Amino acid sequence: MKPEPSSDRPRPSSLPNLFIAFTLLALQGFGGVMAVVQRELVDRRRWLTQDEFIEDWAVAQIMPGPNVVNLSMMIGARYFGLAGAMTALGGLLAAPLVLILLLATLHARFAGNQHVAGALRGMAAVSAGLIAATGLKLSSTLARNPMPLAWCLLIGALAFVLLALVKAPLVYVLPVLGGLGCFLTYRKLKS
Repeated sequence: MKPEPSSDRPRPSSLPNLFIAFTLLALQGFGGVMAVVQRELVDRRRWLTQDEFIEDWAVAQIMPGPNVVNLSMMIGARYFGLAGAMTALGGLLAAPLVLILLLATLHARFAGNQHVAGALRGMAAVSAGLIAATGLKLSSTLARNPMPLAWCLLIGALAFVLLALVKAPLVYVLPVLGGLGCFLTYRKLKS
């Protein structure tokens, strides 16, 4: 069980405050939501420390379902129990659901337009940049990892090669490399 957050740290003041925070977070996160989540929850609102974010994000990634949905429910539950988990989830999904329905309608009508296709390709490049920037920012926590930095970099590089270049399915890469990382860390901690 996770320790309760320190009472002197900022926290959501109410369920409506939690709902609004996750709604605003969701409306900022087109394509590169991890960067937005980290900036909002750690840097701006200070609801989590950088280390707590890394730990929660790691758990959210291995759970079934979208990472940010898992994370929102974990944070909501941390502060308000089940009601907080459902409120954070509702805030995360409500406005984007409406926007997606509107955008799907517009896309169906204008999908053949070359300017629309070009704009979508440009947004994909921005999303890739956001994800890369967040990865670099989060890499600072590797210095505190019990596993040697070289091993961390090797596992990360191997994951990139397998997923991006070899096009190996994530369902195979994650358990193998994740399990290897867990095993090596456990072994290092035990020695």
